[in-house]
Amino acid sequence: MAMKRVASSAINAFASSGFLRSSSRFSRHYASSGSKKIVGVFYKGNEYASMNPNFLGCVEGGCGLREWLESKGHQYIVTDDKEGPDCELEKHIPDLHVLISTPFHPAYVTAERIKKAKNLQLLLTAGVGSDHIDLKAAAAAGLTVAEVTGSNVVSVAEDELMRILILVRNFLPGHHQVISGEWNVAGVAYRAYDLEGKTVGTVGCGRIGKLLLQRLKPFNCNLLYHDRVKMDPQLEKETGAKFEEDLDTMLPKCDIVVVNTPLTEKTRGMFDKDRIAKMKKGVLIVNNARGAIMDTQAVVDACSSGHIAGYSGDVWNPQPAPKDHPWRYMPNQAMTPHVSGTTIDAQLRYAAGVKDMLDRYFKGEDFPVQNYIVKAGELAPQYR
Repeated sequence: MAMKRVASSAINAFASSGFLRSSSRFSRHYASSGSKKIVGVFYKGNEYASMNPNFLGCVEGGCGLREWLESKGHQYIVTDDKEGPDCELEKHIPDLHVLISTPFHPAYVTAERIKKAKNLQLLLTAGVGSDHIDLKAAAAAGLTVAEVTGSNVVSVAEDELMRILILVRNFLPGHHQVISGEWNVAGVAYRAYDLEGKTVGTVGCGRIGKLLLQRLKPFNCNLLYHDRVKMDPQLEKETGAKFEEDLDTMLPKCDIVVVNTPLTEKTRGMFDKDRIAKMKKGVLIVNNARGAIMDTQAVVDACSSGHIAGYSGDVWNPQPAPKDHPWRYMPNQAMTPHVSGTTIDAQLRYAAGVKDMLDRYFKGEDFPVQNYIVKAGELAPQYR
């Protein structure tokens, strides 16, 4: 029931913002008849591609679309090669109609690429989070941008809970001891704590933030949240979470901070040196949102000084992270590649969502309203 209320409030927000108003004059959303050229950009599965028939999010899986698209007479090209003037993606930019990309191996759709893409009508994100697209340029060009909203929110929320526990319990040093043949209880125990009784604050409380708060409630934490709007009163009561209108008032109260806000012009670099300095010494930070929300060097410096006692997440800036990215080498980190939202369960959901939107696109039908990021030249509220 709570999640139904969340979905309803999200749709109402879209409606009240005027986002639902359609404008065929300004939008290239609807497909004309005939064969379409569709390009998908995914990460390579390599030797793992054949190990699970439901591994759809890789190049070899192709989001499970190839047989269906080709049976309808469409051209479907899949690649992982997306960067540089001579990459495979660049060759197809001038005449593709639809580009499917993911947050996990993002094809950065710049204003320059949009200008070159004379036939482009539709940009689909297989997953959640479309900040790898220049949304203002897409809106100005009359393109439609959509993602599979909700497809991996459970996956990311579960992953965030795991990362909180990994940091709080100082898990990684103990694991590394096992690998290296050591046995030093003191080397782990001196900074291992219980989660119970700690204050956890989420910066952003959309679908993922709400799911995280629900999952944290049994741990008897003190739960805080900061967002543009308050959550449903019933859900607030169920989780016991308290609304903090001012971010800089909330942060010093938190033992653990979880970042759940989208990357926008307002949130880019919001955790800079000054804001991190306002947080508790010894704070733990989990960020599965976007790497660019953090000032990269400020995080490194705070981890090195101990002001941040642990930092974990799976998002980087840029992605894939280069080998010399400083987060790879900073102390007290528990980083991974961008994997939290691409579990097999999530892949099945976002593959089904992409197929559904393509089917609607071919038929000239609207998408589920919550999936739109740009429609008829207008950005969704969270990206304004």
